[in-house]
Order: sequence, then structure tokens, then C-alpha cells
Amino acid sequence: MTTYRVATADYHTGGEPFRIVADPPVAIEGATVADRRMFAIDDAEVDNLRKLLCFEPRGHADMYGGFITPPDDAGAHFGVLFWHKDGFSTACGHGTIALGVWAVQTGRVALDPSGTTAVVVDVPSGRVTTRVHTTGQQITGVDFVSVPSYRLGEQVTVPTSRGDLVVDVGYGGAIYAHLRADSVGLSVTPENYSDLIAIGREVKWALNGTEHARHPVDDRLSGIYGTILFDDLGTDDNGNPHQRNITVFADGQVDRSPCGSGTCSRVAVLASTDQLKRGQTFIHDSIVGTRFHARITEELNVDGRPAVVPEVTGMAYRTGEHRFELDPADDLGTGFVLR
Repeated sequence: MTTYRVATADYHTGGEPFRIVADPPVAIEGATVADRRMFAIDDAEVDNLRKLLCFEPRGHADMYGGFITPPDDAGAHFGVLFWHKDGFSTACGHGTIALGVWAVQTGRVALDPSGTTAVVVDVPSGRVTTRVHTTGQQITGVDFVSVPSYRLGEQVTVPTSRGDLVVDVGYGGAIYAHLRADSVGLSVTPENYSDLIAIGREVKWALNGTEHARHPVDDRLSGIYGTILFDDLGTDDNGNPHQRNITVFADGQVDRSPCGSGTCSRVAVLASTDQLKRGQTFIHDSIVGTRFHARITEELNVDGRPAVVPEVTGMAYRTGEHRFELDPADDLGTGFVLR
């Protein structure tokens, strides 16, 4: 077992953790971030580092983080590989918001005196931008501009233990199934946490091997990443749609935030049915009461498919830093996960 010593900076975005490894102590090979993700999936040393930082006793079943990498080219400030308890994801909006805050706070990207600093990041699903807003030296909020997002499936029937359910499927850097919580007799509240996870996992795995889980262009982005169960809370006084969601991703992992890439996927599905129009703001709450705001910044066509470019606004806060070690004599090795 390799002896690791790893420094991390930890943040949370809307309650969801994000552990940043600026200098991964392992080689992550590839010409692009997308290539590096495929390398990481198959490389035992990179995967062991993920497990070390995500699994107990150093992490937990809902831990999340990222390894900083070189960008694809000089057009971005850096790249990142996102990871969770089950592997490496294609996108992460809450993590991208945290990275924007981290980059400005650490001086990796110089603070723009205008009050808005652009931080450009290459992620496995493409190039994304955060706009970090400041008053003086104080960061006040972050806008995350995602990759083009679109609906992949409309009113798809999914057989489950609760009967046939109807979902939409949307892409927002990762592919999600969208299910009304009340269609299974639930609401998005903490007391329903276990039941929401159970049906979220069931829907994901029922769809994952079907054509609805296939990315139309890049098969490396295929697969149902998670299930978004949502409550429709109507509209605010200005007619803006308001929803509350729990995103159950990977294999039963729960996003404590409203989920950044999930919000982008949700924006795409709502736009496809005219429930969200350009100029409106989508109010998206999490199961713990945190909130993102999202908008459509651009309408376009991707390979013959109507698409939108979502912008999600949130905020991340530093929670601390760590220096982790792995003693080669530790018989627990990189750790374990209890769910």
C-alpha cells in the first residue's frame, strides 16, 4: 500500500461538501480532462486516492471532491476531475462554484477590481465558467455558466416496485431522470430521506442500461448519473417557477445542495416545456433548505436538438483544510463505506 500524504482545502456549497486536492500525489494521464477521467476510472493508484479521501474514516458515504489538473489548453485556468464514493463524475455544479471561490481566495486567479472575476475550468463534460462577485475583498456570490443542456427523453415509463412511473430525462453536464415526488406519494422532506433514496436508486438503475441513458454525441458521458425527485412549489409573485428537490446520484448518494448540474438539467427540461422562459429565474431549493437561482442565458441548437445554456447562482464557503495520511501498516487501508 502506497504511503500517502495529501493536503486538501474543504468547502461546502449549499451544504454539500467539496474537498479540493490542488496537487494530487499521483500521476493522472491524458491530453484532456475527459481523457484523464477515463484514465482515473481504470487506474488503481488514482482510484485509491479517491477512496482514501472519500471513504470513512477520512470521509463518508456522501463525500465529494476534486483533483485539480492542467486545463485542456490555455483558454482555461485549470481542469478538475470530480469524484464521489462510487467513482468519477462528468460534471459538478456545486463543486465548480466552490472552485471559483477557492481560485480567488487562494490567488490562483487574480481578483478583478471590477467586482466580477471570471474563473474558467475544464471539466469532463466541457468548459465552464464561474463569475465570482466581490465587494472589496469579500466574495458575495458566484454564477456558474454550464455546458449546453437539453432534454433527452419525455414522459418515459419506468417499471419500479411502486408501479410504472413517468420521468423526463435531461442532460446538464450529466444525465438525470426527473420524477415528481408526489407521483410516489412522497414529498422532499428530511423525514422521507430513506424512501427518496430508495426510489431514486431504483429509477436510476432501471434506466441506466437503456437508450435514454445514452449521450447523443460522446459515449463517455452516457449513463444515468442520478434521479432528481422534486416538489412543485408553484411560482413566486413575479411568476418565476419554484421547486424543491433531492438529487440521488451515483449509488444512493444524496446532494445536500440543490445540485448544480442537476439544476442545469432541470432548467433544460423546464425550458423544453415552456415552464421556464428566457428572462425568468428558476428558484431551486434543496432538502436542507439551501437555494440556487438559475436562468437561461442562451438558446441554441445542439446536433439538431433544442438546447439552452443555464447559469446557476450560489455561494461556497471554506470549512477548513486537512493533511491526510495513510500509514502502510493500517489494515483498513483506504477505508470503507457504510450506507
